[in-house]
Amino acid sequence: MKTRLLVLLLGIVTTVPLAAADAAAPAALLNRGRYLVEGVGLCADCHSPRNEKGEFVTAHWLRGAPIGFTPAVPMPVWAPVAPPIAGLPSMTAEQAVKFLMEGTRPDGSMPRPPMPAYRVNEEDARAMVAYLKSLGDAPAVGAQP
Repeated sequence: MKTRLLVLLLGIVTTVPLAAADAAAPAALLNRGRYLVEGVGLCADCHSPRNEKGEFVTAHWLRGAPIGFTPAVPMPVWAPVAPPIAGLPSMTAEQAVKFLMEGTRPDGSMPRPPMPAYRVNEEDARAMVAYLKSLGDAPAVGAQP
């Protein structure tokens, strides 16, 4: 009897944390993605517009923006506008993961400067994509479709 009760209690004790961990996984994934996008990649620096004081316009966070600087040397492939990445409107999740891991766009081309060709691991790429997809699509600011 004591053995059955112990087995039952152990089953409950080990099941509850697993269930809680499963429920927290999406939040943890989004938090990791947000940290990587905002704190490490600094994606907002190019992909979010700024006001006349140089402050981010948070209502248009990661919705695309004119690039606020120019190259020091002539660069004909320079992208004058950063596209929207909130919701990743131009890529599927798998295309975006590959882009972040291999540094190539879905058509096989390299990103235009000043965008670096990132090489993050798959776990980080999936977290970044989950966060960006969670932001949903919205009208772009200054970007061509």
